[in-house]
Amino acid sequence: MHLNRILLSTLLVLFALLTQICVLARLQLPGAVPDLLLLVVLGLALVYGHTGGALIGFGAGLLVDLAPPADHAVGRYALVLCVIGYLAGLAKPESGQLRSATGPMLVVVAAAMGATLLYAGVGELVGDDGARHVGLGKLLFTAALYDLLLAPFAVPLIMALARKAENDPMADSAGGGPGGDSASRWISAAGGVRTARAGRLSRLKRTGRTARIGGQRGGLLTKVGKGRSGRIKGVKRL
Repeated sequence: MHLNRILLSTLLVLFALLTQICVLARLQLPGAVPDLLLLVVLGLALVYGHTGGALIGFGAGLLVDLAPPADHAVGRYALVLCVIGYLAGLAKPESGQLRSATGPMLVVVAAAMGATLLYAGVGELVGDDGARHVGLGKLLFTAALYDLLLAPFAVPLIMALARKAENDPMADSAGGGPGGDSASRWISAAGGVRTARAGRLSRLKRTGRTARIGGQRGGLLTKVGKGRSGRIKGVKRL
């Protein structure tokens, strides 16, 4: 991975981890906790691809495993986020530009539910059946709901920062948000309309000037012609 990717990913992961532990975990919401760290992994994976997504997911998950008040086996969440980051990176658009927000939202929902199922499945393998007491169905629903509500504010910003860190020309057209491409198209379209109007006005002005000049020339020629005919007729009468 490039140095810019490592620095940006480290800062975003640390910020998300601190926010999740100090703020989101203290909200006492029913069911699951909003997983900002998962959204960071998803946003970076959609820009860096499956390899970068897997590496970032593994590192972020390992920090969660080691950070207090972790009460599960070390490596459990690292495995979950590594798999999620790899799969999300496979959904990276080939052109680097997202055509709509529908795809990323579906990725968020699938990742939230997949991470919950995978975490519970690994827990069953190591003898941790905590998901049974809370209710797996409730965890799936609340995890998908919370992450989906948080995603529009986090994922576009993360993707924009990742593109700017790589000096990606798509970052300028993205505008830091899902509507940035549309905004740039509207601006360019408005500029094209103004240019077309200016061109039509200039053509009309040139046409009007030409007509006025032609009319003036025609009037002068008519007057000159009449004067000549009068002189000729006068000569014949003499």
